[in-house]
Amino acid sequence: MTRVGPPQHVAMVLEQTLGHVTHTRNLAAFAPGAAAAAGLDLTLVPIPFETGRWARLPGWSNWTVRAGVRTRRALRRLRRSAPPAALFVHTQVLATFLAATMRRTPTVVSLDATPRQYDELGEFYQHTPGPPVVERLKHRLHVRALRHARRVVVWSAWAADDLVARYAVNRALIDVIPPGVDLDRWGTDRSERSPERPLEVLFVGGDLPRKGGDVLIAACARVRERPGVPPFELHLVTGAAIDPVPGVTVHRGLTPNSAELVARFQSADVFVLPTRGDCLPLVLAEAGAAGLPLVSTPVGAIPEIVVQGVTGELVEAGDVGALTDALERLLTDAELRATYGANARAVVARDHDAAANAGRLINVISNALDASS
Repeated sequence: MTRVGPPQHVAMVLEQTLGHVTHTRNLAAFAPGAAAAAGLDLTLVPIPFETGRWARLPGWSNWTVRAGVRTRRALRRLRRSAPPAALFVHTQVLATFLAATMRRTPTVVSLDATPRQYDELGEFYQHTPGPPVVERLKHRLHVRALRHARRVVVWSAWAADDLVARYAVNRALIDVIPPGVDLDRWGTDRSERSPERPLEVLFVGGDLPRKGGDVLIAACARVRERPGVPPFELHLVTGAAIDPVPGVTVHRGLTPNSAELVARFQSADVFVLPTRGDCLPLVLAEAGAAGLPLVSTPVGAIPEIVVQGVTGELVEAGDVGALTDALERLLTDAELRATYGANARAVVARDHDAAANAGRLINVISNALDASS
């Protein structure tokens, strides 16, 4: 809906860790226009992760503490110049100490995974839960913050189900809105394939072990030994140190949404992310938008985008043999690659369109604001 009268000010407070940085960039591209169309004035407030000059301060190394303090400070500064009529807070970590603020200001809390889900994946993120008494306190704080949210946005049904089961959030208050990708940027026409050109398998992941890059390197070595598999190359976009391997090309310094990164997707034939620990990697939506068949693992919410036998194939994390078999099927079957790729593009266009999803987020915020009037 479009409001009557002067625009109301909304602040989007955004965590700046891992894939949330790319999510912020996509929101910066699409959310202001959607907000203006709805009669809202939008300010993006990024909350940095780095410890900075207070690294030795007791407790400052804890991200929950650091995020909560930085969020409160950022909102205090914002209120002096342009008090927001509503807040959008991504993720729930930033909302930990905002219960009092959320009672006064209509707030939408957004998250990719619940804290308990993140704890269960913690070993892959170098994250270790604290002592039981600390974890119980954090859980109570998270439950309190979620209770004060007017709406809760999650990236997946996987996270929505856990909010209901372990955080007692009313399912009617939850909106599933995945992070989006720029379909025009990622979905440009793919270059013509020369029959003489080797096929390309693409992997994108900064943390090579967590994302399963080592498993993919081993699987590619095995599949090369199988008869009937056409020539192919493995392209790794990563910052990790890797010893030279025949048939493997490493690309460093490619930044999110850059033309160089998009070109790698456009040149590829298969996208593989055999991750050991993830929630809903944005890179899978980017690969789907580029029309690539997807291979990944049934970790977190990944099966919501990598649908077995529809958009690609799922293999158990760490299973080199299963990944080898999946690669062989896709590298030897052009029709299967085309079918999976077209299906992946359709799923991403339906569920992961950054422009459409920014509009959906603004609509959720607008409705929360109206409900408080």
